[in-house]
Amino acid sequence: MSLTNSASPAFADVPTAVPFRRAFSVVYLEDAAASHPRAQRILAKLPDAEIIRCRDYREVFHRRNQSPVLQKNAQALILAVSDRPRVYEGAPVCQDFGNRRFYYTSDVMNCIFDCEYCYLQGMYPSGNIVVFVNSEDTFTALDKLLSEDPVSSAEAGEPLYVSISYDTDLLALEPLLGFVSEWISYAESRPALTLELRTKSASAATLRALPVSDHVILALTLSPDEVIRAVEHRTPSLSARLAFASEALSLGWNVRLCFDPIIAVHDAASVYNAMFDEVFSALPMERIRDASVGQFRISHEYLKEMRRRRPCAVTCYPYELTDGVYHYPPEIGDPLIRLAVDRLSEVMPRERIYL
Repeated sequence: MSLTNSASPAFADVPTAVPFRRAFSVVYLEDAAASHPRAQRILAKLPDAEIIRCRDYREVFHRRNQSPVLQKNAQALILAVSDRPRVYEGAPVCQDFGNRRFYYTSDVMNCIFDCEYCYLQGMYPSGNIVVFVNSEDTFTALDKLLSEDPVSSAEAGEPLYVSISYDTDLLALEPLLGFVSEWISYAESRPALTLELRTKSASAATLRALPVSDHVILALTLSPDEVIRAVEHRTPSLSARLAFASEALSLGWNVRLCFDPIIAVHDAASVYNAMFDEVFSALPMERIRDASVGQFRISHEYLKEMRRRRPCAVTCYPYELTDGVYHYPPEIGDPLIRLAVDRLSEVMPRERIYL
């Protein structure tokens, strides 16, 4: 696969409120959210934004004939109240890291970053970002799960493992939303709860403003610069992410490295070997909690929409279809997975590498 970079505004990270003013010049405010304290707190950080009231966020987010790709160039923010707790059981294509009680939450829909392989492009009809400000209902739903007996005796004593940043990048949005600090505060008083916070962010200032928590796994997605430049638009460089990872370790965070998805770029073996060399040189790998490895894979329904909305080298590749999931042919994907596992096995035990 040969990847070429497409035009995209520079937006490497969002450590302060100023870039948000540029990104979210329009805010749609659902009537039910207007008086909510979180909505008011967010709006206070966007004093120059045009505020447009709406009855229901779906009127904006689900309207017909939108272009999620074009909307990424000037994203609007939609503040809403969810009519149901947004807690879901983990999907089969998601890594559960051996946790049988695996869930994820979705209080924010869509991401400020613009990765061409992202499944959100096939999942959502809009490129705008929805923020459900009633997080307290999500916390209540999780408290109910925490209070329930495990579904089998084999799960007795197992923690509830919850990913809070799959459908967005909460850490990148933290200066605006403040949700991560709330999640950490919530988790501190619930010893049976483990949170995974996945991110491509590299804002050390944001990280330093947060309390370190043993209940949180900071999962950092790493890619070669060739992949970042070609398809991970607006995301920080590999060196910036590694500096961020080093800072996180020095502060005492539990750090997971995620090499997922691995993309079959031209001369992929050389590209990924060079990346691993850089990672091993920059980080004390003995202090990394664990690592995850995964090739590009996606629901056939999502890929169909992605090909329609954003035909490019990633979406139009001739993948194989197995049980409703598109993936690389074995002769392409398997060697890349073996390479990643072999390189990581040089610096950590195999049992700490998850596929």
